[in-house]
Amino acid sequence: MPGAKATEATRREEILRAAYDVALRRGIDGLTLRAVAAKARLSHGSVLFHFKRKDQLGLALLDRVLATTLPPGILDAVETLPDPQDRLLALFRQEMARLAAEPRLVRLLLEYWSRGAHNAMIRKTLQAALETYRAGFARVAEEALEGKAGHRGAATPEGVAAAAVSLILGYPVQAMIDPRHIDEARYLGSIQGILGGPSSPTP
Repeated sequence: MPGAKATEATRREEILRAAYDVALRRGIDGLTLRAVAAKARLSHGSVLFHFKRKDQLGLALLDRVLATTLPPGILDAVETLPDPQDRLLALFRQEMARLAAEPRLVRLLLEYWSRGAHNAMIRKTLQAALETYRAGFARVAEEALEGKAGHRGAATPEGVAAAAVSLILGYPVQAMIDPRHIDEARYLGSIQGILGGPSSPTP
């Protein structure tokens, strides 16, 4: 019955929201079906109906984590900037600030990352999300590199995109582990120097 299906979908969403909250506080190791049931104020049996095992719940939660940490719509806020180099630098700034503001979420992403080395399903899901995320940077980088014809050296849009993701994901990791030795202004200044500087002053 349509009503029953809608209720099951709603219940599944409640469980995933609860799992997200539990994982943010306790990490993946603390993501137990009982802890999620308690957070969602549901019976253990209700959670088991939707997710038979912890690893099933963990995989379902990964999609939510990736939608938040590596979202596909990263270009929306920078597309109105007329200069491609300004767009690329603004994209760096936007993503660094967004991820640095969510250290618990970055920690959770890193936990999945480490598990992906030994779990093919997690690895495949992460690879797909990273491919989409890098594609956003590659698109902006291609336009920025076109404006530097003859000075781009061996740089390619794909290479810039891969380096960008490394820098952006590396920044919040360093900020979490060693905050005294990481400075956002200097970090962005270095990136700006690598890119050749924006055409207009940055705020």
